[in-house]
This record gives sequence, structure tokens and C-alpha cells, in this order.
Amino acid sequence: MEKWFGVIGVLLGLATMHPAAHAAPADHQVQHLTVTLLSTMLADDGIGEWGFAALIAADGEKLLVDTGARPDTVLGNAAELGIDLTPVHQVVLTHFHADHVGGLMTLRKALAVRDEAALSTAHVATGIFYSRPLAGGGEANSMIALRPSFEATGGHFVEHDGMTEIMPGLWLSGPVPRPNLERNWSRSGTVVTPAGEVEDTVPDDQSVIIDTPQGLVIITGCGHAGIVNILAAVDAKFSHRPVLAIIGGLHLFAASDAQIEWTAEKMKNSGVRTLIGAHCTGLESLYRLRTLIGLSRETAVVGAVGASFTLGTGIHPGRIAQ
Repeated sequence: MEKWFGVIGVLLGLATMHPAAHAAPADHQVQHLTVTLLSTMLADDGIGEWGFAALIAADGEKLLVDTGARPDTVLGNAAELGIDLTPVHQVVLTHFHADHVGGLMTLRKALAVRDEAALSTAHVATGIFYSRPLAGGGEANSMIALRPSFEATGGHFVEHDGMTEIMPGLWLSGPVPRPNLERNWSRSGTVVTPAGEVEDTVPDDQSVIIDTPQGLVIITGCGHAGIVNILAAVDAKFSHRPVLAIIGGLHLFAASDAQIEWTAEKMKNSGVRTLIGAHCTGLESLYRLRTLIGLSRETAVVGAVGASFTLGTGIHPGRIAQ
């Protein structure tokens, strides 16, 4: 178990472009919240895929987290679920992987026909545009080519290097410190940083944190920083506020029994009360976490397209995951 307690450096680079970075948590708390999954592998309605996207509706504001893998998945799933994405002007990209950014251009172009501001602002973390050279030549980071295409539509990227409030009560983690050696990523390769070419630990991985009166809601794309590291960073910033829910991918599908047990213990100690394990969490890992944390069928489910979490009423899992 010792290997999970190692220490690795944090890869931080370019300065943030957002003026509110590093501000202390504000007094504002979100009173009305619904998070709906629009891309993941399991689907009641719409199409499942290896990807992730979720729509946040918070106090009348809407924010998209990631855009799925295939160009049309999120657009089609939203239409089938009767969700209009046109009023959504901002999107958070949790990291550079193609299964989280694949629908960005399709969504931007389709929605901008009705509202030129739709999905015009993309929030990213420092490192998302770093080069990931392929061993045989070429580039593994699709965000480098995607950037000028998105900007050509009138869209712009806002880069964050730390915890930032982007809407009242809604925060981005920015790149997360890694005191625990969780290594929650699959690809072996390198990334070219200002400090040189090093192992690619997905330093641009970031999560969304929503402060509510009932506790914090954390939304992860893949959680490549490690959910325990994410919880530690959130706990330090929010002065030990309780964790109401974790929603999204935790990248534990290939985790060993020892890693799952260690992760569950840390999550339980953090007081996690609700879990929707989507995308790369893994079915076996989700059910093991549910048992080990002490959650129930009502408070921990596999995420499916159309499934949602609502403040005050909890998880609405849909038909297939209930």
C-alpha cells in the first residue's frame, strides 16, 4: 500500500488568464442545482460512448462540462432528452483527451447559428495546450489543432492555473497538487512543459466544485489527478466543508483491489455521501466503492446518459442504472 502515499511534483506553468484566480471561497452558495449526464458509456436514451459530458444548471445559469468523444453525441443526446443547449455560453474542458473535447466544434457551430455566444467561452487548465509528441513523430494532443479552429468561430479559451470561481458558488480546481501517487491515467507518453519534456501525468486535469448549503458537489471528467488528491485540494480550499456528491469519471476501471480499498477508505474519511460513477470509473470499481464507503443503491450508482443529480432530491438514475 505504500506506493499510494508517494509524493510527486505538480506540473504548473503558464500564468492564469482569469483575474479571480486564487481568491478565497466566496459567501455565495448555489441554492438550486441539477447535473445531467449527456455522454458516458451507459444509456437509457440517446447513445452511449467512451466519453464524458455533463450539463450543470445552477441558480438559473447553465454550464457544460466536457463535450463527449464523437462529434455528434452530446448534440444528439441533448436533443433526444429534450434539453436545449443554446443558452449555454460556457464550457469547462477537464483535460486534453479526445473523449472529452471531441464534440466541441460541432456544438459550437450548431448552437452559434441560434446564439453566437453559445459555447463561446471554454475554461481550461494550464497544460492543456502542451505538446504530447508521439514516439514515431506527430502530435498526440488534438487540442493544439482544435484551438485555432475554435477561436476562428469567435470562441475563446480562458486558462486557469489554480482554484477559481467562474460563476457564483461554482469553482474550477485548476491543476491539482498530487501529494498521493494515485497514477489514475492510462497513456504512457511524455509532455513538453516549460520545465522540459517529462512523463505525461495529465497535469491539466481539473474538476468542477459547486458549493451548496448541503455540501460540496464535485464533478470530474476522468479524475486523472486522483480523486483523493482532488478531495484533499478541495478540503484545503473550502475549510473542511462536507462532500455531498461526486459525479463523473474516477479512472479506476483497471485499478487493483488494493487501490480501490485505499481509495474507498479515503473517500469514506472525507464524508462522501453520494456517488455517480460514470465513464472511466468502471463497473466493478463503482460497486466495490459503494460497499466499502458504506453507500447504498440510492446513493451510489453507475452513471447513464440522462441520469441526473438534483440538490434536495438526490440521484435520478434512469431505468437501466436504478
